[in-house]
Amino acid sequence: MCGIVGYLGEKNIKEILLGGLKELEYRGYDSAGIAVLNNDNFSIFKAVGKLVNLEEKTKDFTTQGFSIGIGHTRWATHGKPTELNAHPHIGEESYVVHNGIIENYAQIKKELENDGVKFLSQTDTEVIVHLFEKNLHTLKDPFKAFEKTINTIEGAYAVLLVTKSKDDTIFFAKNGSPLLMGKNQNDKFFASSDTPLIGLAKEVYYFDDGEYGYITREEIKIFNNKNAKTPTYKELSTNKLSAQKDGYRFFMEKEIYEQTTVIADTLLGRVTDKEIIFDEIDAGLFEGINEIKLCACGTSYHAALSASYLFERYAKIKTSVEIASELRYRDAILTPDTLFVVISQSGETADTLETLKMAKKAGLKSLAICNVDNSSMVRLADATILTRAGVEKGVASTKAFATQVSVFWMLSLYLAQQKNTLSQEEIKQQIQLLREVPKVVKVDEVLHERIKRLSKRYLHGHGFFFIGRDVFFPLALEGALKLKEISYLHAEGYPAGEMKHGPIALADPELFTIALLPKHLLFDKTKSNIEELSARDSTICVVSSAEFEKADDYIHINPRNHYMLEFFEMMVALQLLSLEISVRLGNDVDMPRNLAKSVTVE
Repeated sequence: MCGIVGYLGEKNIKEILLGGLKELEYRGYDSAGIAVLNNDNFSIFKAVGKLVNLEEKTKDFTTQGFSIGIGHTRWATHGKPTELNAHPHIGEESYVVHNGIIENYAQIKKELENDGVKFLSQTDTEVIVHLFEKNLHTLKDPFKAFEKTINTIEGAYAVLLVTKSKDDTIFFAKNGSPLLMGKNQNDKFFASSDTPLIGLAKEVYYFDDGEYGYITREEIKIFNNKNAKTPTYKELSTNKLSAQKDGYRFFMEKEIYEQTTVIADTLLGRVTDKEIIFDEIDAGLFEGINEIKLCACGTSYHAALSASYLFERYAKIKTSVEIASELRYRDAILTPDTLFVVISQSGETADTLETLKMAKKAGLKSLAICNVDNSSMVRLADATILTRAGVEKGVASTKAFATQVSVFWMLSLYLAQQKNTLSQEEIKQQIQLLREVPKVVKVDEVLHERIKRLSKRYLHGHGFFFIGRDVFFPLALEGALKLKEISYLHAEGYPAGEMKHGPIALADPELFTIALLPKHLLFDKTKSNIEELSARDSTICVVSSAEFEKADDYIHINPRNHYMLEFFEMMVALQLLSLEISVRLGNDVDMPRNLAKSVTVE
């Protein structure tokens, strides 16, 4: 997930581009860059890390008169966060910025290298600018060259390209990644979302997939499959907060819907056809390791519990899970053959950070699973895997949990590769399943509407049981936590098989049971546990692809061919259920009482 901006006009282009990138920094802050064409001269600036580093580099840069420019803020996918890998990418006399993934970049790159092109970066994006210039050399027409380039590349993209051969023009294309254009008199703007354009443009046009074209001072040309199109503009909101929500009622709702994108970003560059690759960690990290100890708090703890099932099932390595606030104050035995893994959205969670210091002092190797580069945990740990969830504004975590579990699934397979605990064919099958996850978590509007209507029946009673078995037990814990956090209703997560050992005494019509019933993992056992609750007249809502005749309510998920795909689809259903119950109760979904986004004190 990256952010792009563009501007054509006579205003202060540096301030417009940097201001736009500031509004989009939530989409990526590994690196940032701008390229400006003014008076037939290109000026380019790039910086690694937060946008303030780019602002410092450009503090003395000024322009006069008409300029065109493009900018980009990046989450690293292909290639590490370096200045060479930062956008914009350069050809001989052209620059490009890109959000998305070019699926056939390897083939294009090989062909260009055979033609003598020298690549400076490790990114997929750089092929766009070199392919454009190759086409320009033969076609002698910038727009035809751009059109041929867009017709050649495959994948998801929002692209802005500027070239000296047409120094009053910005070329654009959109397919699968967000892009919109704004205008105000002679000024024209591009961005990945509304917010960079508020206060600059009065009306905007949202590009559809497959559209491409160019803008100049005098004209705007939009095409789809070579057919010209007349844009229909919409008035731009003047409320930045509302615009940041992209039409959603709450940031939490937006972030649930974003999970399809951020999981795809998390997989990028790490999943090939036949193996899992983590360039950011040294394979030697796991040498001499006989146990993995996972340590976290809250939602991250539930992700860690999920990981323990995957590590032991696929990598056949002993795994334990610790609540950070407990580990800190007990006489824990930490041995050098243990890899200590901390999990945190912010990388600043106080208790978890202190356990990492304990582990370092005891001489353990350490790994951080984190969403924020350069955070305290990332700086302290021996190695880091970033989850690429982007900024999460809702206090109740959604997409951070989704990306953490995605990383752990990949990491369990990475370890299985190293230890040869799964065959090559089994690894390939798992990889195919992983690639389905972004599609699985894409919110079904019909499902959301069904849950919205269902939620009105769950506003009273004396509590909720969320139950599941195996990896669905941590998911039950997470579902209960989400409901507690934003609805203020009492909810507990339990292993389904544990109900008969005491909790079932609470069962009655006013006890709501949310039962996770996967078709591909312990189906009969879990079904039997649900029937025990049904016999005690508990009100039961089953989440499953299989019909359950004794359920009072039923949230139907799509039939899947693996339990982890069921896991991710059930995750979305539980998030939506908590959201809609909270909305009906009139609560502040994004800022629940008594809670903070990052817990930086004990």
